[in-house]
Amino acid sequence: MIQSGVALISLTTLSSVRVMGDPVFMITGASRGIGAATAELAAAAGYRLVLTSRHPEDLVNLGTRLGGPDRVWAAGCDVTAWHELAFLASRVEEEWGSIDVVFANAGSSVVTSFTTDQGAPPPDWSDMVLTNICGPAYTARATMPALMRSTGHLVLTGSAAGRGTRPGNLYSATKWAVTALAQNIRAECTETGVRVTLLQPGLTDTTAIPKTRTTEPKLAPADVGRAVLYAVSQPTTVDVNEILIRPTGQGPYR
Repeated sequence: MIQSGVALISLTTLSSVRVMGDPVFMITGASRGIGAATAELAAAAGYRLVLTSRHPEDLVNLGTRLGGPDRVWAAGCDVTAWHELAFLASRVEEEWGSIDVVFANAGSSVVTSFTTDQGAPPPDWSDMVLTNICGPAYTARATMPALMRSTGHLVLTGSAAGRGTRPGNLYSATKWAVTALAQNIRAECTETGVRVTLLQPGLTDTTAIPKTRTTEPKLAPADVGRAVLYAVSQPTTVDVNEILIRPTGQGPYR
């Protein structure tokens, strides 16, 4: 359910401001890691921001730092809940006039095994699957009408794990699905002017790193954020379809 206290406070404040002109950049999973780093870079590039998280209280400090209520719309939103995304997208376009970039970044990861009891038990797998597959699919569908009107840009966070075989790794399978999702959305968008980019980061220094990989080479979240800004800053005649970015030294199948 949308955290109505945060979302509606933002709506009340912003509806009185109605700042038009600067493009609007929406980021799901924005409270930390890649999402927060990308928000910092997008704010510096002049975007107004729509930042979402399941835990909107985690967005308060970030939103204040990046410009306050006239530049940042912080909203509680669960990307596995279609109606929450649809509601938010319609209100943002109504109040701010457009949605120009959408970064479908929210994701989840748990360790899995099909032959042992290591990792999370199977009942705990479903949230990861819903977040990583339905999340970007719902985000794309909810914001696509606005993106078509603005001839905007959709970016989806996949993973280097979505390119190779990882024994027993359900997370990898969900990111394979995101790879296909991005390609299929782009195929449907070719006549709309909407650009679609699949971002495939390698191991990134976030709270989701498995303990077994903490000593491996890692990207900083801002490294990935810069790749996002690179894609969306290209001329409208350029559609960057895929970006694979790994830390120097990461093995090709990791």
